[in-house]
Amino acid sequence: MVTEADETTQRQVRRAVVRAERGAALDLAEATALLAARGKELDRLCVAAGRVRDAGLVAAGRERVVTYSPKVFIPVTRLCRDRCHYCTFVTTPGHLAREGREAFLSPDEILEIATAGARAGCLEALLTLGDRPEDRWPEARAWLESRGYGSTLDYVRAMAVRILEETGLLPHVNPGVMTWEELTRLKPVSPSMGMMLETTSERLHQVKGLAHHGSPDKAPEVRLRVLEDAGRLAVPFTTGLLVGIGETLTERAETILALRRVSRAYSGVQEVIVQNFRAKPETAMRHSTDLPLDEFRATIAVTRLLLGPRARVQAPPNLVDLDECRALLAAGVDDWGGVSPLTPDHVNPERPWPAVDALRRVTEDAGLQLRPRLTVHPEYVLAGEPWLDPRLSAHVAALAGPDGLARDGALPVGRPWQEPDGGFVSAGRVDLHTAVDTVGRHSDRRGDFDAVYGDWDAVREAARSTGAPAVLHAEGGEALRAAEADPGALTADHALTLMTAEGDLLRAVTRLADDLRRDTVGDPVTYVVNRNINFTNVCYVGCRFCAFAQRRTDADAYSLSLEEVADRAEEAWHLGATEVCMQGGIDPELPATGYFDLVGALKERVPDLHVHAFSPMEVVNGAVRTGLSIADFLTTARERGLGSLPGTAAEILDDEVRWVLTKGKLPTRTWVEVVTTAHRLGIPTTSTMMYGHVDHPRHWVAHLRLIARLQDETGGFTEFVPLPFVHTSSPIYLAGAARPGPTLRDNLAVHAMARILLHGRVRNIQTSWVKLGVDGTRAMLGAGANDVGGTLMEETISRMAGSQHGSAKTVAELAGIAEAIGRPVQERTTLYRPVHRSETGELVGLGQGSA
Repeated sequence: MVTEADETTQRQVRRAVVRAERGAALDLAEATALLAARGKELDRLCVAAGRVRDAGLVAAGRERVVTYSPKVFIPVTRLCRDRCHYCTFVTTPGHLAREGREAFLSPDEILEIATAGARAGCLEALLTLGDRPEDRWPEARAWLESRGYGSTLDYVRAMAVRILEETGLLPHVNPGVMTWEELTRLKPVSPSMGMMLETTSERLHQVKGLAHHGSPDKAPEVRLRVLEDAGRLAVPFTTGLLVGIGETLTERAETILALRRVSRAYSGVQEVIVQNFRAKPETAMRHSTDLPLDEFRATIAVTRLLLGPRARVQAPPNLVDLDECRALLAAGVDDWGGVSPLTPDHVNPERPWPAVDALRRVTEDAGLQLRPRLTVHPEYVLAGEPWLDPRLSAHVAALAGPDGLARDGALPVGRPWQEPDGGFVSAGRVDLHTAVDTVGRHSDRRGDFDAVYGDWDAVREAARSTGAPAVLHAEGGEALRAAEADPGALTADHALTLMTAEGDLLRAVTRLADDLRRDTVGDPVTYVVNRNINFTNVCYVGCRFCAFAQRRTDADAYSLSLEEVADRAEEAWHLGATEVCMQGGIDPELPATGYFDLVGALKERVPDLHVHAFSPMEVVNGAVRTGLSIADFLTTARERGLGSLPGTAAEILDDEVRWVLTKGKLPTRTWVEVVTTAHRLGIPTTSTMMYGHVDHPRHWVAHLRLIARLQDETGGFTEFVPLPFVHTSSPIYLAGAARPGPTLRDNLAVHAMARILLHGRVRNIQTSWVKLGVDGTRAMLGAGANDVGGTLMEETISRMAGSQHGSAKTVAELAGIAEAIGRPVQERTTLYRPVHRSETGELVGLGQGSA
């Protein structure tokens, strides 16, 4: 008998189906109603979902192509600290011992499976395991410790490297809940990662006897945090929902919507698996009913409709009968996931994989084409960095075709992989400033200090090898003569000799630099009237040197509105500014078009103000969030009013140092790509170097030589700005891993050598009064610098790091710095054109040429 409630539900389903057919946005109530669709309404729903899937494949350039990943399944360990009521994958140390097996597969066992998979034509090594078994089982911890591993994930990482190097298979690690630091550590060894969200139902986790009770890693907020962190770190991530484990239809719809939110926010969800529950013997849920096919179809269709055409939606083909796969395709599936010709599905061992040929026939019967892909989906293969760590680029490229799918006939072959965190190679002579000053430390640090920056022990260990070669006095005269003869053509060895100069040799180096400055730009000390606008300090990159960044929940966190940014720019204009310098943290909640909106709001309010904005890190973030290439992002930003880029986020352009200093920041090659792309588009940039932390002079020389090479290629740098490390509140200093900033000797040498090595290339060397103060700035003006930067009006980053030299200077104060050493001053624009003002300070015009 049909009840009134049933009739109400059917009406809701019919209305929701009509809206789905029209392509309308669906809310939670409508999604819940659609999950109950059956019969004709379900068929109509699936047709609508199929159309969305087809449109997405056309847009992706893969019309009618359904994909799968030829994989080998490697169960690294079947131990787990969780107690999911439906799982037969997990076992106990006692069971393993009775079977004569150890807590973990040995390296030889893992490599044996992987090697066999490579020979069988697999391209992916799926590393599946239980969550943190060492936290529950002493046997697991003992096994790891006896082999020198601190955790299960340390072992997984090591095995992923061996798989890459010895087989060429691409690892896809699926270790459950991971911290931000663990995701960061695994990203360089695994092109993609995965963890099923399963459900956002708190009820299933909290109520005794339900599916996830007693499983700490199945808390919805914990799993959502992993998805968000993966997105923030640009990890291509596989996730999904497990359907039929006791959740209500509303809870199921909420799970799909949560997946959509994360996917849209970070663009890192490469596929969503819709997996149907199947009851298994010897589990707490053995008497539960398998998910019916129609309910499965409805869930797939709703997932497709809610996630949209760009999403990749997977359903495991072995968890239904082969003929039923046609119904899953009709509901909007476009990926079959991993299919192995060699290993069973260890999570569902009672359900063998279908043969690829049989799966191809079913797919083709539906009017679709089946093609193999890599573990990382083609969109991310084609995008490259920052989605793919540069250490994996060659491994992925060896197997990828021009469309990002698996290359026809691709066969994996092992190739070298370089460890990113192996520490520094000591120069073997004299270490400068290796002792860490403990004076002046305090508790002014962000709330997640002990977590967000990574493993401080590893950082300290890497930083301990920091050193600098001593100067052999016999080499000094030869290097100085070479610099006098052709300063821009110094060899690396001669440059290093002069960079480490002391005493008389250092005085000779600074005199040479000052002579070159006078010959190049004359005596005037230039400055720009500008304002710094740090529009947000919310940042989740976790740079270890940065005291500016805050979590959104921290008391000191802030974000300016578009109106506030425009107000500050207008105020600066009325105070005589010709430039606004605008940068901020990498805020995951910044709208996709946020950078464009900031420039647009500013230029709409003050059309004639030059916008000098967005570091290469921000450019990459903006490009990722908008889905644009770096070139297209910069072109759009310029169209909105961007005038030039600050060449910040450079720190030290050496990935050995960058890993220690910044953890997850863009690699050197990406910084280079951003600035050279800007130059190619006619957008000038500055260049910078932050020094005096975990680096040493050989890095400074290499950095300057790279800047010189880039300037030879593009001519796009307007200035070079040495930035002394301000240590006082810097996390990496507070953790005891960095030196307390550069010495006066270091500062003189860096400024002087910047002038020498960049001679004939970069005309302007700026010195930072914010970081060096008045006396330090005057000293640098005698060592090759010719510019003192800007009035700033506010400067937050250095101040929060502990700089004591203020955050603003008046024009008179800047003039006083130069006049005290007998040098005239000249106001300039961002691009170094002279600025002329009336006696009342009003802008009269701009001169020709450079200031």
